[in-house]
Amino acid sequence: MISVGVIGCGHWGPNHIRVFSGLEDSSCTMCADLDQGRLDAVGAAFPGIRGVKDYRQILEDASIDAVVIAVPTRWHYAFTKEALSAGKHVLCEKPLAMTPEECVELEALAAKAGRCLMVGHVFVFNAGIRWMKACIDAGDIGRIYYAHSERTNLGPFRYDVNALWDLAPHDIAIFDFLFGEAAVGASARGLKCLGNSLEDLAFATLDYPAGKMANLHVSWADPRKIRQITIVGEKKMLVWDDLDPMGAVKVYDKSVERTSKYYASYGEFQLLSREGSITIPRISLGEPLKLQGQYFMACIKTGRPPDLADARRGAQVVRTLTAIQKSMDNNGSLAVV
Repeated sequence: MISVGVIGCGHWGPNHIRVFSGLEDSSCTMCADLDQGRLDAVGAAFPGIRGVKDYRQILEDASIDAVVIAVPTRWHYAFTKEALSAGKHVLCEKPLAMTPEECVELEALAAKAGRCLMVGHVFVFNAGIRWMKACIDAGDIGRIYYAHSERTNLGPFRYDVNALWDLAPHDIAIFDFLFGEAAVGASARGLKCLGNSLEDLAFATLDYPAGKMANLHVSWADPRKIRQITIVGEKKMLVWDDLDPMGAVKVYDKSVERTSKYYASYGEFQLLSREGSITIPRISLGEPLKLQGQYFMACIKTGRPPDLADARRGAQVVRTLTAIQKSMDNNGSLAVV
């Protein structure tokens, strides 16, 4: 059994406690939070766990093999560095740090310590996203033209980072995973529409190699909760909707065909739309957070690197976030990733 400690019992930490308490090869034995009320709530739900206010008690406990970092974003780098230095395997929530340089430093520290360092890019473990990846890699949709993502809701509101750094890491990680490469340029605009000092809204356009483009929209100030991604290819188009009860992925057998057919009344039309069927593939769904936890445990046990969500991928996401933020700060001018 691999013993896990969770640092941070706010919005997301208890979900990690639930997952690692339920896996057959792990147990969650300790958790830490400054709020005694949160510790009491976790203790009531998981009677066997020991709650402490000082996270250093987890790092100093030799029986703890791995640590989950689920604290506010600004503390990710410091807590991860401290946990690796204490000899723990680490699963850190996204983003891994606030600068690419910090991510590279953490990657080197994990390698030197011989410990697994993984980032909580949970959507690369989503069955619908994995299905789309296989479809793209098989060439079923042809060359990718562009992608579009929406991740919106009215809240929840954060006070340590803006909506970009809170929400966009998910979609950037998904794009990088689906495309098999990182963005090379970004242009973006943000807005502080709720009156605080942080942007509640961001629109960003990402340039990828081979002429691919991805657009993302994130917001804390939207009337609808949306979790959607559209991939437009030369042969087919894919739509992933994480909230659709009818099926997470829809395949649109639609494309644009070139033709030289001549119409006497209207002139020469070079582009025609081909309208095909819409199919909903049957995808065996599993909880992405549980699949992520199982992957983390397998990497620890076998010593293999967590290639799906390692520090290198974490650094790629942070480089893209940094470029988007730079563009937002400069009224949408293009920033190199």
